[in-house]
Amino acid sequence: MAFTLVSACTLPRGAALRSEIVKESEQEDPTFAVVPVTRATVPYVAKWPVTGWSGSYHWIGATRAPKSNIIAAGDTIDLVIWDNQENSLITPTDAKAVTMNGLRVSANGTIFVPYVYDVVVRGLTPDEARERIQSQLEPIVPSAQVQLSATSGQDNSVDLVGGVNAPGSFPMPSRDFSILSLIALGGGISPNIENPLVRLQRSGTTYAIRAESLFENASNNTTLRGGDKVIVEDDTRTFMALGATGTESLITFPKEHITAMEALSLIGGISDNRANPKGILILREYSPRHLRADGLNGPSRQQVIFTLDLTTADGLFAARNLAVNPDDTVLATESPVTTVRTIAELFGTFVGFGTTVNNASSSGGN
Repeated sequence: MAFTLVSACTLPRGAALRSEIVKESEQEDPTFAVVPVTRATVPYVAKWPVTGWSGSYHWIGATRAPKSNIIAAGDTIDLVIWDNQENSLITPTDAKAVTMNGLRVSANGTIFVPYVYDVVVRGLTPDEARERIQSQLEPIVPSAQVQLSATSGQDNSVDLVGGVNAPGSFPMPSRDFSILSLIALGGGISPNIENPLVRLQRSGTTYAIRAESLFENASNNTTLRGGDKVIVEDDTRTFMALGATGTESLITFPKEHITAMEALSLIGGISDNRANPKGILILREYSPRHLRADGLNGPSRQQVIFTLDLTTADGLFAARNLAVNPDDTVLATESPVTTVRTIAELFGTFVGFGTTVNNASSSGGN
């Protein structure tokens, strides 16, 4: 009776068997490709097109710039002009200085100064602008002395949009203002972001870098420009973990690149009692434009299953070098031994039940 019941129904399992998933590959025209992952095949697969993202983050390296700031269109200039001459053209009769506040640098890069008209100050440091105004005043007011201060406008400010404790718009104190200095002014990255990704928007182009790479390498601490926008957000790249694994869920990338071995660690490994260590599968889907007939410079099928055998040294070393891409599925298949064990346990249950019935019958007869 036990064997009859077992043969009449499908035993429940937590994951599929490896043979069930890859059996279609044995047909004449399978819809997917199966690629065993070995030390010999990993170098070829590494050259295949990346999926799920661009393959690396594009970033701007650090450059050095002068410490002083430059005046840009939209900045505000405050002038104080001193003249001790009697009957000065610049100062009132009862004062030795005149103050002109809130002079906005025009789109042409100029400010209006009485008697010398438009003076080009864009692209100059405040000291250079002061000297230029004073030199142009000399023919009219030989003894004039100029004091100048500049306040950054939008073109000399950068925006820290989000992902920090205190976002906002920040004037650039100098041309050597770096992105780490900006993040520090914003109170640092918010602790609510687990896998922070820093994005820089400049002139219609977006650049990105993982926060740990930005912090670890000084050459990544890029110098900002007026009008830049910086956003800190979660790295949303994920892969799916399924089957006889430590967890079945979407797993975020904790760093820029992860290997198959690291992915298995992130999902808590595979189940000792259920998983087939010879049947770890990575499912990936390529774009049709990536297909290659030879299967060397690219996949021969749009859908590819990479198979890993963790019972051999070759398979273990290969797993340490095979990259897992965003949107991949890491599947630990069920061990065939689990099914055999389930059948044995089920048969043993029925045998035990039958023995109990026979004993009860014997007792009743007595």
